[in-house]
Amino acid sequence: MVVPLLMRWQGQLRVGDDVLHRLEWLSASVLMLLLSGLPLLTRTGLALLIAATGLLWLLWSLVTPAERISPISGWLLLFLGIAALATGFSPVPVAAAKGLVKLISYLGVYALIRKVLERDPRWWNRLVAALLGGGLLSSVLALRQLYATTEELALWADPNSITEGTIRIYGPLGNPNLLAGYLLAMLPLAAVAVLQWSGIGSRLFAGVTLLLGGLATVLTYSRGGWLGLVSCLSVLVVLLLIRATRHWPPMLRRLAPLLMLFLGAAVLAIAATKVEPIRTRLVSLMAGRGDSSNNFRINVWLASIDMVQDRPWLGIGPGNNAFNRIYPLYQQPKFNALSAYSVPLEILVETGVAGLLASLGLLFSSFRSGLRGLSLDEPAAGACLASLAAIAGLLGQGVADTIFFRPEVQLIGWFCLATLAAQTPSSNETS
Repeated sequence: MVVPLLMRWQGQLRVGDDVLHRLEWLSASVLMLLLSGLPLLTRTGLALLIAATGLLWLLWSLVTPAERISPISGWLLLFLGIAALATGFSPVPVAAAKGLVKLISYLGVYALIRKVLERDPRWWNRLVAALLGGGLLSSVLALRQLYATTEELALWADPNSITEGTIRIYGPLGNPNLLAGYLLAMLPLAAVAVLQWSGIGSRLFAGVTLLLGGLATVLTYSRGGWLGLVSCLSVLVVLLLIRATRHWPPMLRRLAPLLMLFLGAAVLAIAATKVEPIRTRLVSLMAGRGDSSNNFRINVWLASIDMVQDRPWLGIGPGNNAFNRIYPLYQQPKFNALSAYSVPLEILVETGVAGLLASLGLLFSSFRSGLRGLSLDEPAAGACLASLAAIAGLLGQGVADTIFFRPEVQLIGWFCLATLAAQTPSSNETS
């Protein structure tokens, strides 16, 4: 194998298998601590653990030879290169450099997860268990808020919205939209754990997390969260059904997913018309500028589009610091914003058309890798399908929100990407 020049520094040190074994356990332990602590750690705590994962990946890479670059990793490296160019040409390079450093630190988490899973795929279940532990605790804390005083929940009651008076839970994350994004991304992982894990206790733990996490996501009354929830669970159910019926007669194999989608749509239609809080929240989507939340987003989107038109190819540079420096020059009066409130639009603003194309390539490669789960043996199949469904859920919420860029949500996305990249067969791992 011809090693790319970019990776020739890897494998320069030689150590024994016992050292590699200890490094594997140390890396996995740090990752488990990071994933379980996502909703509870402070920003400083998260930053320290993320930095530790990057250092561990560097150390691991020094003592192991370079491998071929998978398609997913190739697209990530391309996006990183585009982000670096965008930083160099940014009107606020110092602010953009902070965003670039943050992106590199997240890539360190992705790279370490991938190395751990490639060395021993059994770590996937342990990492998922750590992630579900934090999700279960967050769900319990959030559901307890249903019995809190009205004053405690008043922060997320918008008097100018047609949904005024709706109680929205937010748990330890302090934001109902953020809580919804954090929980919905792990629900497909919990569902597959229920199906694949052995032992009553393990399955009960995953099942309770799935039930309480789903209920808490619904009770956040986050419209983006609901869209993401429907997206991830629909994709997961259809994929699992396709896999389960792959040996059925062709006609039944085609009809089963369609029937399941029809039944799911019927349940959603009944809920949307008969359950008053859900109906009110969905009606607010159709209110256009008549709803304060919609009106705010529309104004931010228009300002962000103006930013894209002025710098279409490489954008203003990565990160919220660059956005916060440039957005005030375009914003409409009284409509301050910390992001573009749409993941595709945010990518366009930060890295331009080049960054968006690289992101689409990454998305295509991820879905292609995830669909391999339809033919793989368990447990790799479940890991692929769950990760693909989680990515679909994050995409659903990201249409009109940028909660994805918060570390509590984004790191779950990196975990799913690393899972898919680790399952790519070596014969296909070409850059």
